[in-house]
Amino acid sequence: MKYITGLFLVLLILSCKVPAQAQPPVSTTNKKAEKLYTEGMDLLAKRQLDKGIDVLNKAKKADPVFVEPYLVLGDLYVQMGEKQLAINEFKKAFEINPGFFPNSFVTCAEEEYKLGRYEDALAHYKSFQEYRKGNGNSEYAKKAEAGLKNCSFAIESMKKPVPFDPKNMGAAINTADCEYFPGVTADDATFLFTRNKRVQTGNILDNQEDFFVSTRKADGSWTPSMSIGSPINTPRNEGAPSLSPDGRFLFFTACADYNDYGEGRRGFGSCDLFYSERKGKNWSNPVNLGRKINSEYWESQPSFSSDGRTLYFVSNRKGGEGDGDIWMCALTDQGEWGEVVNLGPVINTPNREEAVFIHPDNMTLYFASKGHPGMGGLDLFVSHRKEDGSWGVPQNLGFPINTFKDESGMIVNGKGNMAYFSSDRAGTLGCEDLYEFLLPEPARATQVTYMKGKVYDAKTKKPLAAAFELIDLATGKTVVASMSDEITGEFLVCVPANKNYALNVSRPGYVFYSESFMLKESPDSFKPVQRDVPLQPILNDVILTLNNVFFETGKYDLKPESKAELNKLVAFLNANPLVKGELGGHTDSIGNKKDNLVLSNNRAKSVMDYLITNGIPASRLSYKGYGDAVPVATNATPEGRQRNRRTELKFTSVK
Repeated sequence: MKYITGLFLVLLILSCKVPAQAQPPVSTTNKKAEKLYTEGMDLLAKRQLDKGIDVLNKAKKADPVFVEPYLVLGDLYVQMGEKQLAINEFKKAFEINPGFFPNSFVTCAEEEYKLGRYEDALAHYKSFQEYRKGNGNSEYAKKAEAGLKNCSFAIESMKKPVPFDPKNMGAAINTADCEYFPGVTADDATFLFTRNKRVQTGNILDNQEDFFVSTRKADGSWTPSMSIGSPINTPRNEGAPSLSPDGRFLFFTACADYNDYGEGRRGFGSCDLFYSERKGKNWSNPVNLGRKINSEYWESQPSFSSDGRTLYFVSNRKGGEGDGDIWMCALTDQGEWGEVVNLGPVINTPNREEAVFIHPDNMTLYFASKGHPGMGGLDLFVSHRKEDGSWGVPQNLGFPINTFKDESGMIVNGKGNMAYFSSDRAGTLGCEDLYEFLLPEPARATQVTYMKGKVYDAKTKKPLAAAFELIDLATGKTVVASMSDEITGEFLVCVPANKNYALNVSRPGYVFYSESFMLKESPDSFKPVQRDVPLQPILNDVILTLNNVFFETGKYDLKPESKAELNKLVAFLNANPLVKGELGGHTDSIGNKKDNLVLSNNRAKSVMDYLITNGIPASRLSYKGYGDAVPVATNATPEGRQRNRRTELKFTSVK
């Protein structure tokens, strides 16, 4: 027995340390019962639990109203994990003398709460408050106060159940082994999880945690899962994987065995965080995330944000709020990890938080907690980021998603409506299976769409590694920074809905590519975009279309949203000082041709003036308005007319 607490500890210390003639009187006058009680306590002190329990039961029979044996056995059964036996002993003690040791009301209530008997637990917490003696700020008084909140919350939650219909993910994912800790890409196309297999090593049967992956087929079903293989999986355990939303980076946990984390990996604490990058179809050798993130303590359960900048994880390092806290660490502009930051008391509690997941919208945080008001055990919570960047008060996902058992390890797809989690509920194929369910509306994240495709050289068609920047046009801030795969050129960029964005794709030696996502009021906000990006080498007569330069209708004043794109153009021209070009303005065919020609000329000049004001020599620039004379699409549709209203930079000299 590892832990001894409460009344059992008090009485055990007294029976072992105090001479018999000086021990405090017990509640019985029955000498036989008292003798048996003393003998039983001595046996427990010697760790002879079975014999001690038997003798204490005999003491109860000798005097059925001798309260101490009931309380000691109740506390002992708590330590042994025998909840129902503990409750039975406590209830009998309360019948005999409810005020004898009021703290036992709290201990009994905690066990009832763990079994989902909220009404009984509530009554016993209230009994503690009725019978307690002395200090109202004691540890037990604080436990009772928290317990009352939890029971009241649970009772009310059961009166208002939320929609919940979990579906087993089937034999393609689940087996007779345990499956848990899922991860999924933002396009919901690649599913990764941990499988705990029973493996034979010599004469020893042991557990082996490895990662398995499945991809979604055209009909929406999943392919049979396969091991992710070397160099990720090793003969040691790998756990708690987190895929970046584009599927190119894998963060995971490896734990030490004599300072070896598998395949010669080295670390700093009992469990460390590692990452690997996928290039083409192959994963790189995992790398420890370093001292900024890993400590001599325990780090686990990572989650990487869709903007490619912030890692969330769980650690029991010093400086937190409780037993296990959620922390975060952001990459600096130099690509190095900054200082680790605790998410603070709004998220973390003096108890335990775990299994953090940051949704691709970068605004919604899911996690499990024992410290916030809940149904018992670990409950699932959601917190939404506020406008000032802080986190809102976590909301319990409700009953029956949460129960008196542990619920943990939940992730949510890019659409924000489907959750994946593990459970040992009835109907599993093994000890734990992975399930999916539709989240209730209040618990959903903001839906994200995405653009996916590949980057290639427009001349040679060779795949290219290129940098992606997604910029919020309202603020000018970069919300996503990522790279395309250096072997395949493939990319996936998350685009949170309901805002307007500029997407820039760039690579040294090439003209940058510009795309606009006007999603704030668009009915197609949630429609994914499949688009390949041809990058043009910097050559004479190549045309750069500036898709994120905006003007008011019928005017040539630059709108503030244009600054992000124009600043990108300034940086490009500074990086390529030999490039000269003509800025061309174009309109659609609506209106008078002469007016359109004048308007396009003035708009081209406005762009040139901005570039000159920001340091580009006038000798490198010229401008011309073309009106509606050079359309690139039909003027018969709104979409075509929008494409025709554009500003271009044609390279007239690159040497």
